[in-house]
Amino acid sequence: MEVEFTARQVKITKALRTQAEEGLERIGELLGNSTNASVTFGVERHQQVVELKVQARAQKIAATGKAATQQGALKQAIEHAENQARRYRDRRIGSKRLPKEEKVLTAPPVSRTKTRAAQPTEDTPVKLTRSKARASIAVHSFPAKPAVVEPHILKSSEAIALKPLTVEEAVKEAEFRDRDLLVFHTPAGAMFVLHRRRDGKMELVEIP
Repeated sequence: MEVEFTARQVKITKALRTQAEEGLERIGELLGNSTNASVTFGVERHQQVVELKVQARAQKIAATGKAATQQGALKQAIEHAENQARRYRDRRIGSKRLPKEEKVLTAPPVSRTKTRAAQPTEDTPVKLTRSKARASIAVHSFPAKPAVVEPHILKSSEAIALKPLTVEEAVKEAEFRDRDLLVFHTPAGAMFVLHRRRDGKMELVEIP
């Protein structure tokens, strides 16, 4: 995996490079077919900030870490990226296990016992009978219903942003908190729900 390092008003030591490369290797094993990654070190309000981005064939991961030291911020960013990579891997494995098509079975033709017809007499009217053609019956087998998974209930405070945020800030906040759901309001007072779909894309829902 090709890794690009960027330093903004800070110095990147060899130990930091080694720590970042080891973490990115683990993330690459989870994603598979990873092409490149970038790690940016910087300072924001007396805090060390590390922004990490990984580009795979069908998935892009972005994570941010903030701490008092560069090592702590890098560790936090790698942990967030690993969690996203595990969710992507689990979704990919689950989609491969789903049944692709419905099996169709053909029932054997129904056999009927032959009965000897009674010989008609002079007083008995002759009835003409029409033989019916045999038809095969298609039997459909439907996949079994998936097992019901108990929902995991979280506290509402973990998914609600207390301060006003713009849409861009909400996306960064969801990535920073490693959340799939975030409820927030804009400085203008509009309420929105930001959540991540199963395909990994973020979807914004406006609350009327």
